[in-house]
Amino acid sequence: MVPAGRAQAPRQMTLTALPGLPAVRAGDDLASLIVQAVQRMPCAVSAGDVFVIAQKIVSKAENRWVRLDDVQASARAHDLAKRSGKDPRVVELILSESTAVVRCVPGVIIVEHRLGLVMANAGIDASNVDEPEDQEAVLLLPVNPDQSAAALKQALEQRFGCALGIIINDSFGRAWRLGTIGTAIGVAGLPGLEDLRGQPDRTGRMLRHSEVALADELAAAASLLMGQAAEGLPVVHATGLPFALREGSAQELIRPVRADLFR
Repeated sequence: MVPAGRAQAPRQMTLTALPGLPAVRAGDDLASLIVQAVQRMPCAVSAGDVFVIAQKIVSKAENRWVRLDDVQASARAHDLAKRSGKDPRVVELILSESTAVVRCVPGVIIVEHRLGLVMANAGIDASNVDEPEDQEAVLLLPVNPDQSAAALKQALEQRFGCALGIIINDSFGRAWRLGTIGTAIGVAGLPGLEDLRGQPDRTGRMLRHSEVALADELAAAASLLMGQAAEGLPVVHATGLPFALREGSAQELIRPVRADLFR
């Protein structure tokens, strides 16, 4: 609460998309590529900064390719493929990456991913994935995005010599609104969810329900700079985060099924 008549200091964050990253291949050292990109920019990395990294380049580096010729579609996959209009082989991969099918309609299959995320098509994508060896292929999500974020955090902290946060983001649709938005699927070194309950508002009243999806908000802001088409800007450096770093994970953001009013 700001006392009457006292000016509040301005709050400011700066987000910078790092240009010049090469096309990422299986086995590439992402941390080294990010360091090289930072070194080409007139910006310094300081304690408390956050790197937001697109899921696609993490999946590519972790060799999460699947060639569709290697996939044998099951009877259930063929049934859902007829209902959705999708390739049965892609549907088989969607099923293998998921624990439940929530909805199936023409054009999309909404599933509960094995990571707990409720999302379209289990995050499987063929856009901007640079199919290997000219074969038809798709890209899966990282096996454990929080673990991937933690490994990148450790590697980048060693190189920059300061405490950092890492977000791996992906583009999600939302049940009640049109359009996609950047969403955190992997988090390390910062809160996924910031609990403000018990803190006073400007009138001194205690907050009872306020929880901030901090990692999602930063993931969405970074997505504005990354773009969704041919921009080629998969890493964003953020400085001035108005929250303290702490250990966190994207799992903090998953709503438990018992608290889900719609499933």
